[in-house]
Amino acid sequence: MQAVVNVVIPVFAIVLAGYLCGRFKLLGPGGSEALNGFTYYAALPALFFGSLAKVELAQIFNWSYLGAYLLGMAVVGIAALIVGRLVFGARGAALAVQNMAALFSNTGYMGIPLAITAFGQGAALPAILATVVNGALIMGLYILWIEAERSEGSHLLHVARDAVAGVFRSPLVLSAIAGILCSALQVSVPKPVLTFCDIIGAAAPPAALFAMGLFMVGKSFKGDLVEVGLFSGLKLVLHPLATFAIVLWLVDLAPLWRDVLLLMAALPTGSLVFVLASQQQVYVRRATGIILGSTFASVVTLSWLLDHLGAG
Repeated sequence: MQAVVNVVIPVFAIVLAGYLCGRFKLLGPGGSEALNGFTYYAALPALFFGSLAKVELAQIFNWSYLGAYLLGMAVVGIAALIVGRLVFGARGAALAVQNMAALFSNTGYMGIPLAITAFGQGAALPAILATVVNGALIMGLYILWIEAERSEGSHLLHVARDAVAGVFRSPLVLSAIAGILCSALQVSVPKPVLTFCDIIGAAAPPAALFAMGLFMVGKSFKGDLVEVGLFSGLKLVLHPLATFAIVLWLVDLAPLWRDVLLLMAALPTGSLVFVLASQQQVYVRRATGIILGSTFASVVTLSWLLDHLGAG
């Protein structure tokens, strides 16, 4: 449990710091919006490009691992879609962000350090790969969904055009494509550029968490407790269970890759869900609640999982 606590406490401390700065008016109401803009347009693109440009293409495409990771998310996504529409009546862009909150793991800020602590330095690669999939592919798919929802009522071709255009306007998608191209073409990115990406990219997770704390000032989450609890449960219980079933019956993975995969699936909801919700101005309060609720509960669920995996 100590390894989990060591990662979770700083997460809450950063959120609390943002909340206190807003509560005591050290930063104004525009602080959260400015930090989210910095995260979305500067820090995350640098992180995605730098991470992908440095990794060999053969390492990026471990198909068994990728297939199991994506299939686990698909199972949870279908369940969340049913629950979101039938139980909570979610529609449109709100349904997209709600769905994302049920399956988008905090692989970067929690997953990588936890994997290395629990399984050693060799666990870094599969954890980084999961982070790349989240940032490049999953984020792009949900941007596509949101753009399609906002073009609803238009001709099908116009919807498709607007949705694709929206995806390729995203700095996150563009930076990921640029990084993959550099890797595929074996372009040697200058060391100062990679250093710049490392420095500014490292600011993305804490900036998003701090902005979340600022956003919470003056907000009430009492009416969201059932929804927050249910979607936190989908993330922390259904997601790892579905992934476990996949690696048990469908996919053969090396023990280290299998254990890291289960850990990635069991992580709480990532702060990038809040970044996207804020950027799109939809489902922001409830996304914040799911991130915080699942992170708090993950102290118990992750400790149980790591103990049963024999980590440490």
